[in-house]
Amino acid sequence: MSGFNMTEKKFDESSFKDIDRGIYDVIDKFEYSDISDKGLNKKIVEELSKKKNEPEWMLKRRLQSLLIFEKTENPSWGPDLSELNMADITTYVKPKTDKKSNWDALPEEIKDTFDRLGIPQAEQESLAGVGAQYDSEEVYHSIQKHLSDQGVIFTDFDTALREHEEIVHKYFQRAIPPTLHKYAALHGAVWSGGSLIYVPKGVNVDIPLQSYYRLNAPGAGQFEHTMIIAEEGAKVHFIEGCSAPRYNVVNLHAGSVEIFVHKDAEVRFSTIENWSRNMYNLNTKRAIVEENGQVEWISGSFGSKVSMLYPTTILNGEGARAEYTGITYASNGQYIDNGCSMIHNAPNTYSTALTKSITQGNGKSMTRSYVKIGKNAKGSKSTVDCENLMLSRESKSDTIPTLDIRNDEVDCGHEAKIGSLDQKQIFYLMSRGIPENEAKSMIVRGFAEPVAKELPLEYAVEMNNLIDMELEGANG
Repeated sequence: MSGFNMTEKKFDESSFKDIDRGIYDVIDKFEYSDISDKGLNKKIVEELSKKKNEPEWMLKRRLQSLLIFEKTENPSWGPDLSELNMADITTYVKPKTDKKSNWDALPEEIKDTFDRLGIPQAEQESLAGVGAQYDSEEVYHSIQKHLSDQGVIFTDFDTALREHEEIVHKYFQRAIPPTLHKYAALHGAVWSGGSLIYVPKGVNVDIPLQSYYRLNAPGAGQFEHTMIIAEEGAKVHFIEGCSAPRYNVVNLHAGSVEIFVHKDAEVRFSTIENWSRNMYNLNTKRAIVEENGQVEWISGSFGSKVSMLYPTTILNGEGARAEYTGITYASNGQYIDNGCSMIHNAPNTYSTALTKSITQGNGKSMTRSYVKIGKNAKGSKSTVDCENLMLSRESKSDTIPTLDIRNDEVDCGHEAKIGSLDQKQIFYLMSRGIPENEAKSMIVRGFAEPVAKELPLEYAVEMNNLIDMELEGANG
């Protein structure tokens, strides 16, 4: 591999130097039409469910999740979460607008935010449908008529619960039960917003759908629930974007993504997460794949003070396939703990994972990969490749692979590489008239290229811009 050698609680502001994130750090005036009390208790959960006029079964799910959250400890491994205190977090902030189907009908400040982020332009040029969430509620949604005419459902999750209750009831928390971990339980108690994507049998959504989540409120959490269901032979590509401006108080993101890929169906899930460095990103993503189905994860994780995210695929049908391609970037004051899991429960299933991490300053990256091949998964194959690029001596990068193989008739492998920038490559580029900082950027972008090439062009450009911002922050 060319370019590198293979061998309200306040933050301590001195612990890191933040970067100039440009449009992503523009803070809107903090306004709302409704807001919950800080903290988390049964009354707050019951009031949230009542405001949303939810069915009784959903309230029961919320309260069950709350009990599990209260009884479950933080993980004993990974980043330190002691600075995250739910007593300081506002779990629900409703913006001063209802959902619109026309950008121009949004309040000017909210519309300007999404204009700066390029969402309306992306919708016009390259998307079949768009959802936009601001704090705890979706404020805009649209889908092209030819898709809705074919029975495709793309709507915010609150509307889905009202208008498609039978679908939500069938699938909700089936991939991500509240017992999975503490913050899956938290999500089950206070989820708000998100999207439902339902693609009927045999329908091909040939242009991507996208939802964008913007958290503007200081000291708040965002808990959107995304559910994707692809019936037999269906195909869909969903893109998720996330960002938040920086505050000097803790913010929390604990969303959930549940994906259900039925026989012969295909789902691609692409995400660019661009959080500020006061964010704890404790997201959960899981897919269940049936016979000959396929799921692809494309993931770029940037920003956040702490991240714990491990997209998981459960291959339940013979011939099911999963691919994961992801990159993380950890700079000063950041601990990014990411990776993926592949669980093979059926014969002749296939999974592959390529994880890349970049560290600089005193940033810390931990890549965890977990592969389980069960007794019934004969003939299955799995490969995991972890590549870590370290841009400074102070940064830390490590990989923790776990292979749980329960039968002998499989092919499974893991490879890990750690390297630094190749000074010879930098010297060569500088000798051709390229400034040193640009030479470094070119090499780092080359390292990230396998991820970028899997993204639609405009999102690949955004990812490269985020890399350049991080590098400029280090050089500045």
